[in-house]
Amino acid sequence: MVRHALLQLRPQKGQIRRNLAHLGEALLRLEDEGIDVAVVPEAYPTGYFLQGGVRELALEAAELEDRLAAWHERHYRRPLDLVIGFYERDGSAYYNAAAYFELGGRGLVHRHRKIFLPTYGVFDEERFLNRGHELASFETRFGRVAILICEDFWHTVTATTLALQGAEVLYVPSASPARGFDGERPANVERWELLARAVAGEHGLYVALASLVGSEAGKLMSGGSLIAGPEGELLARAPVFEEAALIADVDLERIAPVRYDNPMLADLKAGLPLIFPELRRQVEEL
Repeated sequence: MVRHALLQLRPQKGQIRRNLAHLGEALLRLEDEGIDVAVVPEAYPTGYFLQGGVRELALEAAELEDRLAAWHERHYRRPLDLVIGFYERDGSAYYNAAAYFELGGRGLVHRHRKIFLPTYGVFDEERFLNRGHELASFETRFGRVAILICEDFWHTVTATTLALQGAEVLYVPSASPARGFDGERPANVERWELLARAVAGEHGLYVALASLVGSEAGKLMSGGSLIAGPEGELLARAPVFEEAALIADVDLERIAPVRYDNPMLADLKAGLPLIFPELRRQVEEL
């Protein structure tokens, strides 16, 4: 079993030191729970709605690693893997990124840069950020995993690609403003759960969604973090609109038998030669 904690946190806009300290406090409260992997939402160190402030507040991945490693060395007694979303500066380019750190071990293991930058409605990402251009699964000390950021996950071809690469867990840091209030929970939260369960069940893997809460730029971040299992079942769900630490055990030994009984991924691999020519044609027409 790999014990996960999804930290549904409320950042203060632009207050990187305060936000990282708040993260540290949340982790220390869970230290006796034996957490192996903690997952932190999209853009948590700075808050999500920065617009032009990204240029001033973005961090280099090495700088974030140094801050987290120093905290871990001072305060934490055991190794801890951490998935965290942040605005990244790389030379003159700026990205909405998420990194997988092995604190007390290898440090930065992998970094994903958001590919799909929403620039519609309340969103304005492509005006201020560069697109990522890579989808890659990677090995951790627990197994093969991958990261997608918010809208990346809404295009199911991304999860399909990563499942074909062998990913057994998809980590999804998110910042999702609440919308649609006709039901018990906001409609976007219901949609996230439906999508996460469908992707997990189709590919026989785990989906771990960590979503921001709080008020930013007049928008309420909804929360509703969750973990879905490889049969499409909901393993755990956080409340909406409030901070929470969602703890769930992930059993990677379940994946092989689930995929054997429901061989959707194997069927997809067998069918790829049939659909690839059409996919290639679509790309060539762009």
